[in-house]
Amino acid sequence: MSDAAQRVALVTGGASGMGASTCKRFARDGMAVGVLDINLAGAEAVAAEINASGGRALALEASIADKAQVGVAVEALRAAFGPIQVLVNNAAMEGFCPFAELTEELLDSMFAVNLKGIFFVSQAVLPDMEAAGWGRIVNISAYGAQLVEGYMSHYYASKGGVIALTRSMAAELGPKGITVNSVSPGFIDTPMARRAIESGDLADPSAIYNAYPIQRLGKPEEIAAACAYFASEDAAYVTAQLLGVNGGAVG
Repeated sequence: MSDAAQRVALVTGGASGMGASTCKRFARDGMAVGVLDINLAGAEAVAAEINASGGRALALEASIADKAQVGVAVEALRAAFGPIQVLVNNAAMEGFCPFAELTEELLDSMFAVNLKGIFFVSQAVLPDMEAAGWGRIVNISAYGAQLVEGYMSHYYASKGGVIALTRSMAAELGPKGITVNSVSPGFIDTPMARRAIESGDLADPSAIYNAYPIQRLGKPEEIAAACAYFASEDAAYVTAQLLGVNGGAVG
């Protein structure tokens, strides 16, 4: 399958930030897009913008930590546009807490969204990709999983798990024509990052990115471009890879 216009993509966490930018990029590339988010109003706004510009998009509401909700959303997307061939597992939550103060509840909620959710969504769309003998899965990790940093150990651990999961999935699914790769964003200008800055959980952004070779915040559109590459025919021989889009913060 070489025509992007025949493909259906699902992007989790599609209501804002990197997810919204990826939805819009895929739509411009000709794909029909499922905009999945726990924030239905935000997903509807993104889908409406895509549809108004001549694309095809459907807003979907689900918590990716809930397998039943994921199943309902995936069936709705299939009914609207057909089998799903491209998946971007972008939905995530962040958290700041000293290691010694982490509770079981904090750990469980973090891993339920950031790691278990990838299992649920990927398993839900996998039959479509297997039937087609073609698929693209992109898992969004985080450069924090590659740094030596504190106060987000549960977040970093979950994202490190995403990197390991990506490689294992790639090994299993490659013979079926399905590639699995990870995009590892750096300090990106997203609503999530802005909330952390405004709350004081993160320092002045310039104090962080001025130490990078590229001294600015990243743009959500730059993450979308990386996802678009992994979803393309140009990346047909690329799998199990981690692409850092981080301004050089991590090599």
